[in-house]
Amino acid sequence: QVQLVESGGGRVQPGDSLRLSCAASGSGFRNYQLAWFRQAPGKERAFVSSIRWSNSVTYYEDSVKGRFTVSRDNTKNMVYLQMNNLKPEDTAVYYCAAGSPILSSLRLERSYNYWGQGTQVTVSS
Repeated sequence: QVQLVESGGGRVQPGDSLRLSCAASGSGFRNYQLAWFRQAPGKERAFVSSIRWSNSVTYYEDSVKGRFTVSRDNTKNMVYLQMNNLKPEDTAVYYCAAGSPILSSLRLERSYNYWGQGTQVTVSS
């Protein structure tokens, strides 16, 4: 079992930055892909970014490339999502997830077995 706990959400203005954190614990999470998804009001949960714990290879959804950076800290068992130049359309509940997707399924919600409870990010002036 893997446990994931997100933190760091909040309300910010357009152009601001936030860093989300995901504390990972339990058995085997270092073998997994750790991903960030988000769910905006009235929309389905969607892939944002991911990092493979073992080799730090990262992937990003097109709309966040150049603004968001995913990273992990081995010593603290943490995964981070640094979000810069936030836009109102980034408003959503952000979830941390862990799983073992094949590359073609990396962005699919069903590829991930473990989920955190989510943290709200609101970008508004």
